[in-house]
Amino acid sequence: MAKPKVGILGDGHVGSALARGVARAGYEVAAVGSERAAIRDTASWADLVVLAVPFVAIDQIIEVAGEAIAGKPLVDVTNVLGPNVSLGLAMSGAESLQRRLPRARVVKAFNAVFAELMATGSLGGQRLTTFAASDHAEAKDLVLVMAREIGFDAVDAGPLANARLLESLGALNVQLGYALGMGTQVGFKFMHG
Repeated sequence: MAKPKVGILGDGHVGSALARGVARAGYEVAAVGSERAAIRDTASWADLVVLAVPFVAIDQIIEVAGEAIAGKPLVDVTNVLGPNVSLGLAMSGAESLQRRLPRARVVKAFNAVFAELMATGSLGGQRLTTFAASDHAEAKDLVLVMAREIGFDAVDAGPLANARLLESLGALNVQLGYALGMGTQVGFKFMHG
């Protein structure tokens, strides 16, 4: 089976690192910044779209590329962070995104990994864990395969409602790395047999 073409909306630290990892894994990939035509064209071209922008920039993506994403796997890498941004455990950012783009197949993944580690999915010779949650089994499977090919230990985290937990894990990662001063060379490893 041919690998899907991957369009990454966001070319900052996260988008660029994922683009390197996805390309190294043998996928055709395009990563774009905030230019509207490039966002629309990339979302239209891609078979699988990765949303790698700050959570507060999602409205622009929906406005520009919403129809182009319809029917496609949409990987939500964002975290709901900031003093004025909060959804809590009643709803995740990924669930909110799915409601706003009901024809997309939203998959929450990669959000609890620092950008520096996304290109290889590893730290100190050990595979890091990324979790994937979605209500769309086929889309989630595509993301799990892609994550493994990048180098991650990719774990199925169940339905999209579990994105609430994954976003909390992402917030913990940020707290450990920045607020508690552990730096960005840290990550999670889920032990399983």
